Amino acid sequence: MTDLPPGWVTAKIGDLLYGITAGKNLKCEERPPQSHERGVIKVSAVTWGTFDASQSKTLPSSFVPAPDTVIRTGDFLFSRANTLELVGAVVIVKDDHPNLFLSDKVLRLDFPTELKPWLLVYLRSVEGRRRLSAVSSGNQMSMRNIGQNSLQSVSVPLPPLNEQRRIVERIEAMFDQIDRGVDSLRKARATLGLYRQSLLKSAFDGRLTADWRARNADKLEPPAALLSRIRNERDTRYKTALDTWQAALTEWRAAGEKGRKPAKPKRPDDIRGEFSLSPDIEATIPASWLWLPMSDLGLTTGGLTKNQKRNALPMKAKYLRVANVYANRLALDEIMEIGVTAEELDKTKLETGDLLFVEGNGSIDQIGRVAVWDSRIADMTHQNHLIRFRTDGVLTSRYALYFMMSPMGRKLITAQASSTSGLHTLSISKVEGLPVPLCSASEQAEIVSILDARLEAADTLEAEIDAALTRAEAMRQSILKQAFSGRLVPQDPTDEPATALLERIRTERANVSAAPRRRARA
Repeated sequence: MTDLPPGWVTAKIGDLLYGITAGKNLKCEERPPQSHERGVIKVSAVTWGTFDASQSKTLPSSFVPAPDTVIRTGDFLFSRANTLELVGAVVIVKDDHPNLFLSDKVLRLDFPTELKPWLLVYLRSVEGRRRLSAVSSGNQMSMRNIGQNSLQSVSVPLPPLNEQRRIVERIEAMFDQIDRGVDSLRKARATLGLYRQSLLKSAFDGRLTADWRARNADKLEPPAALLSRIRNERDTRYKTALDTWQAALTEWRAAGEKGRKPAKPKRPDDIRGEFSLSPDIEATIPASWLWLPMSDLGLTTGGLTKNQKRNALPMKAKYLRVANVYANRLALDEIMEIGVTAEELDKTKLETGDLLFVEGNGSIDQIGRVAVWDSRIADMTHQNHLIRFRTDGVLTSRYALYFMMSPMGRKLITAQASSTSGLHTLSISKVEGLPVPLCSASEQAEIVSILDARLEAADTLEAEIDAALTRAEAMRQSILKQAFSGRLVPQDPTDEPATALLERIRTERANVSAAPRRRARA
């Protein structure tokens, strides 16, 4: 730490400490203590935010903790063991907690009271956190530790005491202004999320296009006409598939029946037709719409199962995994390859407009998240944990996508995914059974057009909010950088220099060395 402002010094944390207090490593009950019980704070109680007393567990009734490990107002707590992002976190406790005690992973650092605000600000800064992280040890991906000796070796800049006070007051005032702006931005972001859900809800209960239907009554197809068109288009596709098969069969025979015999296309199942939702699901749609299962509106298929045998196959194909598919978003930065046969690739290759459903996830909120394939990568297939739905044409892909993202669509997906065993997963048959509120092609197009425009506007606004939040954080760091370089507040040549402050602390430390458990001086 070089080029310090006049009157500043560099000190090690060990030079500023009167002592360090730690609790015991005990087997506790994993629940917060009741009012009559004693508890020990968990490492999650100390983050880069405020002290969270609710993050605690109950001490055994037979154990009596040392009185000097109780949590009190003004305690400067330090997380010595935590994840890489949280190791070294510091907080100052604002209230007494007479029934809560230190753990072995959370230390009390006994600094002079007047130094605590400055040290809190510095150790929470990017520079301070970097210095603490640099002395931590352990597995990079899990728990990190900072030993007491390592902690005491960390250097900090120390201004004159009066300048410390001016700097901290100025930082707090500026951060208060930033916090108010950030709070408004976060509220606006949350409001956008509610707006999206309200917009999607209105799209699929008919309110979004109510005026459009009134103006375009001649373009609406009644439910019976929709069903008739679905049957006609399905029959047409089946006849086309039969003609293609007959031509391929003729060629195969003419070539001496070499290779695999072309498979005859399967006659599609009869459509189920309109049906009612289960009584526990409330949904209202316009009279010109009807509920139909996905099985009536397209083909649902699975993907490739990963196994060792595929490594030996000479043909490789790019494939989508669960990690590539999010709600209305494809993450294609990392695409892997898998061994396939020519027949498998032909069967599972994705086409523009295919819907991809995530089969399962540890969180019920993520099951059934869906995106539309856009063919930006050629000859792409997918793994079996993604279920593909290919519309017959009566149902448009983006209309189906938006419905599956709507509150009603999510409710239907989670209902289908649930099971009596408590596990949540989708399957081909469950996706086929998902009901969709079907309307005329022209109304589907109108709904998609409105949603595209309004959701894109919401996304643009959200990006602007996120950019503003990023700027707010950059502004904080800029303020701290000015503070630690002595440029945030004017310096006063009459202030007692930090060297005198440091010498006084050394004298006081020598005076209290005979009382190692003494709490921070008043």
